[in-house]
Amino acid sequence: MNSKETSVLFRNYPTKHRGFGILEMVIASAILSVSLLGISSFYQDALRVSRTTTSFVQANYLLEEGVEAVKLMRDKSWSGSIAGLTPGASYRLAYTSGSWATTTTMTLIDGVFDRTFVLENVNRDGNDDITTSGGTLDAGTKKLTVSVAWGGQSGTTTKSITTYIANIFNN
Repeated sequence: MNSKETSVLFRNYPTKHRGFGILEMVIASAILSVSLLGISSFYQDALRVSRTTTSFVQANYLLEEGVEAVKLMRDKSWSGSIAGLTPGASYRLAYTSGSWATTTTMTLIDGVFDRTFVLENVNRDGNDDITTSGGTLDAGTKKLTVSVAWGGQSGTTTKSITTYIANIFNN
């Protein structure tokens, strides 16, 4: 063989790179890992917000149920259920034998929520409007405040609702 033929046979032709090199694989793995971490963090935050929202919604329903339960007790017997309760004292509700009753025993609803209610006396002024100071005691009206408290990651949360109930059936 002559030198011309040798150089043609053994000439260095550029080779085509196929596949990934180690550096490209490391970069791709890092990008994939960061992406998966971001998605995982997003879903974790979404679940936390969902649990918090669920607790708030459930607490609102328990507040409404508390008001309605006291109204049912009022409808059944103002003198037997409402008038005898100490103004300013904290009570809880218990559903027994098909009707609502008051209790001072703490029982967590669903093992999470503590619902209480407080009845306060109502005074009226000379125009028969509710007043916070002075006036005459209205024995047929009570201020009702229902509260629901529950614990969470950020501590105890309490929601309350206030309304007035009256002895509309004179019972």
